[in-house]
Amino acid sequence: MTNAMIRRVRVVDSHTGGEPTRIVIDGFPDLGQGSMAERRMIFSEQHDDFRCAVVNEPRGSDVLVGAILCEPVDPANAAGVIFFNNAGPLWMCGHGTIGLGVTLGHLGRISAGTHRLETPVGIVTFEYDGANRVSLENVPSYRLAKEVSIDVAGIGEVVGDIAWGGNWFFLVDAEHRAHAPNPVFSIRSDKMGHPIPFGVADAERLSDIAKRIRSALCESGITGADGAEIDHIELFGPPGDPANDSRNFVLCPGSAYDRSPCGTGTSAKLACLVEDGKLQPGQTWRQESILGSMFEGSVRRDGDQLLPRITGSAYVNAEATLLLDPIDPFQMGIRA
Repeated sequence: MTNAMIRRVRVVDSHTGGEPTRIVIDGFPDLGQGSMAERRMIFSEQHDDFRCAVVNEPRGSDVLVGAILCEPVDPANAAGVIFFNNAGPLWMCGHGTIGLGVTLGHLGRISAGTHRLETPVGIVTFEYDGANRVSLENVPSYRLAKEVSIDVAGIGEVVGDIAWGGNWFFLVDAEHRAHAPNPVFSIRSDKMGHPIPFGVADAERLSDIAKRIRSALCESGITGADGAEIDHIELFGPPGDPANDSRNFVLCPGSAYDRSPCGTGTSAKLACLVEDGKLQPGQTWRQESILGSMFEGSVRRDGDQLLPRITGSAYVNAEATLLLDPIDPFQMGIRA
């Protein structure tokens, strides 16, 4: 086998609050010159093997989020992007946008300042500090339904909100109590019945709970707008650091959990908080991840729309060339 037959794919890896992002900067399929939504469709329908090769084992893992760095339709914008993970293309990714901003700076393609990014769900504006910190203004976010009750196998009644933050979420407050004296659902309680923070040691149990909730939503026919699948489950509890407001656990499509506080998930949470009068526009919400990493979030009103602003830090940790060798039986990754 000659080197000329090996396909080379250049990537830059980073992590945002512990959650990895792999940006493909060269060697990806031709997706045309259409909008990011159109290119996402082409990527999904014609190049799923490439997605699998980049983020699945043996080169990747269930945790890894990938992204295709595209030429924007409008050259005034910094870039276009299509995010994906082990389950398929994503519509938007908050931690990935923070990672992409820092990666673009690392590559010398942007400097400190405000930039616009084309995504499948529209234009996202972000501010880059020239080093490791990015603040993005996400797409309009909103709550579709409040206090939706479902019966979950092995758990019982669970009550949560359905909200959009760039992906569809079912958000469950671990401390939520119904009108009855007992909690409808509790992540974890001590011997006195008081909720306590949850962390990495609880990830397996929390994943099982979230998977059961997602299955119950599907079996009950509960969806986002226009029948869209609710593919992200977000559980909330008290923060580990009292300086922060909340800690979350987010189960992503493909059943890996988000190591970061989840940008789109925090956006969905902010929309719910504003609707409940628990957060005012411009007020800062400090959202912890299961690792204890933190995003700062706030909301700006634009007419009837709520525009979340998410701030976090990312760090580039690798530059690499992936090799797709046609004689390798797993050159295009391992499918579950």
